[in-house]
Amino acid sequence: MISKVVANADIAIADIPDNAILMVGGFGLSGIPENCISALLKKGVKGLTCISNNAGVADFGLGLLLQQHQIKKMISSYVGENEEFERQLLSGVLEVELIPQGTLAERIRAGGAGIPAFFTPAGVGTEVQEGKELREFNGKMYLMEHWLRSDFSLVKAWKGDTQGNLIYKGTSRNFNPMMAAAGKITIAEVEELVPAGELDANFIHTPGVYVHRIFQGAKYEKRIENRTTR
Repeated sequence: MISKVVANADIAIADIPDNAILMVGGFGLSGIPENCISALLKKGVKGLTCISNNAGVADFGLGLLLQQHQIKKMISSYVGENEEFERQLLSGVLEVELIPQGTLAERIRAGGAGIPAFFTPAGVGTEVQEGKELREFNGKMYLMEHWLRSDFSLVKAWKGDTQGNLIYKGTSRNFNPMMAAAGKITIAEVEELVPAGELDANFIHTPGVYVHRIFQGAKYEKRIENRTTR
């Protein structure tokens, strides 16, 4: 039985080169691979294209990489919580592709499923339509969208085992499972790492066949973007 375990994030991301295409899991600040992002910051890798639902906040998540100008392009659906992102976008420093959230999710899922293109009504008649094939089905117009795939997918799960099987918790299931399937190399960090066979197979969300490296993360902050109380 092959163990996919590595000691820490620094080792897990050591071969990520400049100009790599990365998928980075999470939804808002929930379920983001905090340890991998910190390791990328330390490594100083540049020119990254990051596919992620959002760009973190100015001082956390992908916002840390933006601060150091390590990200060349963001492919995202929601970027409203990051002032540094806004500054770089308006100044022309950062390339940005904004995608409707459902379309982003489906393009990633398609990449993992081996489906090179699909049609969706989202974006018809808007700027999203520009440069894309338009086709009519049953009297309604649809846009053709292409899959998204990555050189590396960085995901975060609640539990994992030494074979790379993963279980997510809560909203971290929104993008992490799809991204795990769509990367040429998938790196998973988990809060709890257990021996193979200890996870109930009925509750595994990502089978280990998709995961190439796994490690137990440390010191998760799990920040909240906007805390609301009564």
